[in-house]
Order: sequence, then structure tokens, then C-alpha cells
Amino acid sequence: MLNYVWLGFFVSAFVAALVQTLLGDVGAFARLVTALFDAARTGFEIALGLTGMMALWLGFMKVGERAGMIGALARGVSPALRQLFPGVPAGHPAQGAMTMNISANLLGLDNAATPLGLKAMQDLQSLNSRPDTATNAQIMFLALNTAGVTLIPTSVIAIRQTLAIQQGLTGFNAADIFLPTLLVTAVTLVCALTAVSLVQRVPLLRAPLLVPLAVLAALVGGLTWWLGRLPAGAAGRWMGLIGSGVIMLVLIAFLLTGALRRVNVYDAFIDGAKEGFGVAVGIIPYLVAMLAAVAVFRAAGLMDVLLHGIGWVVAALGLPTDFLPALPVGLMKPLSGSGARALMVDVMQTYGVNSFPGKLAAIIQGSTETTFYVLAVYFGSVGIKHTRHALPCALLADVVGLAAAVVVAYVFFR
Repeated sequence: MLNYVWLGFFVSAFVAALVQTLLGDVGAFARLVTALFDAARTGFEIALGLTGMMALWLGFMKVGERAGMIGALARGVSPALRQLFPGVPAGHPAQGAMTMNISANLLGLDNAATPLGLKAMQDLQSLNSRPDTATNAQIMFLALNTAGVTLIPTSVIAIRQTLAIQQGLTGFNAADIFLPTLLVTAVTLVCALTAVSLVQRVPLLRAPLLVPLAVLAALVGGLTWWLGRLPAGAAGRWMGLIGSGVIMLVLIAFLLTGALRRVNVYDAFIDGAKEGFGVAVGIIPYLVAMLAAVAVFRAAGLMDVLLHGIGWVVAALGLPTDFLPALPVGLMKPLSGSGARALMVDVMQTYGVNSFPGKLAAIIQGSTETTFYVLAVYFGSVGIKHTRHALPCALLADVVGLAAAVVVAYVFFR
């Protein structure tokens, strides 16, 4: 699917430039070439700036892992998982792998979550009596992954900070999207869980599952209500403070716990930072590829045509249209995380990282997941061909999550 989308960007841009040239615009192809080269340079510069941030975060995560904090988080969410996977025996290896995968997703560690998720799928496959057909447990696990459950959107915050420096912004707080992203993530998670549970007839009204969900809902709801009563400027400052405070609290907890348990926190940080460097470098080809495709598509004027068409429909319904520039991020995210990341960067560069479209694009990127990619990789890793109700439930959660991101962005930033 992504192959056709990427190819379509270039082919449609070429055809549009050809038509413009035949109509007398001799600079059409020159704009495409200029946009192509600029996008390649931009992709590398962004990845270069991201390298330090990823090295920093993964360094701290390695400290937390050796200090036992990551394992403690896994044990904390384990009772709730047992309610969602009644077909998985207690103590089965899949329980541990799933718990660690979801914990890594909560912390925004996509690179760590994927191998743990593949291990969980393999363990769940050992319980599968029909190897080519997805089990209820596998579908529920995929639903949790495609819901994009994230407490701290690390990479999005890092990219926003990098672009803010490039755009000359001073005093910019890249963590001001923390609470809106958490709220949208919670809505998407509840939708995914409800959809799959209804199909599988899994009872959700049980204390081990309801208590943590109720606590999360009460916390997020209370913060949302309180911030909604404040002036826009004050709400923004408080969101930045909360986001930054939570991140620093997590980091200092990792360091102090590691020190108390006699972990060499410096060496652990260095080991993790080395992994972060490799992750950031690995992003470059994907980022350049999608930025280049989006750049020629935009330079040919096709992005404006697409948005004007959608804008006409939205305006005819009497709805505001200033969210439309960020909409392509939501449309691309189910297909490709790297593609959506490139579109997010494009929005932030075009409208400004601190603009409403820029903030909305960051919320969408930080709170949704690459549905088709996750389904293809996870099910493909164990040879499953019949995915049953996995895709419809996941796409429903995507649609609800995108709508929630738009609504939440208006509540917090308008």
C-alpha cells in the first residue's frame, strides 16, 4: 500500500507539472526539482537533530531498565492484561512479552516495543490451534498496539524542539502537547478495547481492568476540566509545566532508583545512548523518501487542490477549516509512521511549529499508530493470513482517534 502511495505522489506531481508547462508555466519542473533537493537536505538535518534527543532518551531508558523500573511498570499493568486475555494461561511467556511491549509503547519507545511485540505474537501463536487464523488474544493484542497507547510522545517532542530551534523560537516548550496527546490516546484506547471486547464478548466491567482505566480517566478528565477553565495563555503554560514535570520526574526516578540499587547509571546511560544513535540514523532513508515525495506533491500544487476540496465540503457543513493542513498526517498515519512523520514535519515547516496546524499535527502523530504496518508485520511474523475482525476494529479506533485529536486541539489551543 505504501509503495503505491509513494509512487502516486511522484507520478501525480509529474503529470501536474507537465500540464502546467503545456499551459505556459515554464518553471513548473524547476519548482519540483528544487523542492526535491530541499526535502533531502531537510530530512537529513531533522534526523541529525533527532540523533541527540534519541540518544538522550534511550540512555535514560537503559538506566530505568537496569534499575528495575521498567520491570516494575510491567508488573503493575499485568493484572489488567489478564482480564483482557482470558485465553492465555497464567504464567505463560506471552504475558511477560505483552506487558513489556505495552510498557515500551507507554513510554514512546517504538524501537523497543516492536521486537517485544513480535516475541509476544510468537508466544501467542504457540496457543493457536489454527496457525493461519488470528486468535482472540492476538487480535486484542494488536488492538492495543494500533491504539497507539503512549504516555510520553518522545520522538514528537524531540522533532518539535529541533524545528523550533531552526525557526528561531526562544522559550519554546515542546512538551505542551503532552496532556492533549494523552487525552486522545485514552479515547483511542477505550474505543479499540470496546470494539474488540464487544466482538469477542470479553467482559470489561471487572475491577482489575476498570480501576486503572477509571483512575486514568479521572486524572485526564480532571486536568482537562481545570485547564479548560483557564485563559488560553495560562492553560498553555500549565500544560508545558505538567508535560515537562512528568518527563523530569520519570528521569530522576530512573536515576535515583538505579543509584540506590548500585547500578552504574553512567555506563548504563552510555549503552542506551549508543542504541539511540543507531535508531536515529536508521530513520534517515525513510524520512528523506517521504519528505521528497510530499515536497514534489506540494510543489506541483496538488496538496492545495486536495485541501481546498476537503475544505469546501467541511465549510459547506458549517464547520471550521483551520485544522485541514494537519489532516494529511492523520490520513497517512494508518499507512506509514515514517510517512506521517514526514507530513508532520512538512506542516510544521509550512505553518510553524507553534501554529495551530503544527500542534494538531504533533498530537495526531503522537497519539495514533500505523495500523496497516503493525498488522502486516505482527501477523506476517507468525504466518497468519486470516485476520478476522482485527482490521475493522483497528480502523474504527483510528477514525475515532483522528476526530478526538481535532476536538482536543480546539479545546486546548483555540
